Amino acid sequence: MRCVIARFPFDLSKNGVLASMKGVKPEPITGESVLIGRRHYPVKQVGEVITRQDRRDFTSGEVTRAMTRLGFTCQGGLAGQTAQGTVQPTRVLTPLQNASALLGSPAPQGL
Repeated sequence: MRCVIARFPFDLSKNGVLASMKGVKPEPITGESVLIGRRHYPVKQVGEVITRQDRRDFTSGEVTRAMTRLGFTCQGGLAGQTAQGTVQPTRVLTPLQNASALLGSPAPQGL
């Protein structure tokens, strides 16, 4: 499959990506990830290995789109998730409650 990452065209195949990532130890995941084989890799690490470019040269979205089109499973960032992968509910504050919290005073409740 032909795709463009960081303004450069690449001919990628699923087998080629599997071969490139074979033996590569996954880095800790802090954002988006790709499941390759049985391992989860950070998207930027995969992009760096398969394109041989610096991570600053491409976006995680470019690599995620390419990996999805090749049939790999991609997952979003880990913001708001616990170690078990469940999403914790976040309390949304009104602007008045937010300002009160920043000032350290109790927020009025009935507004």
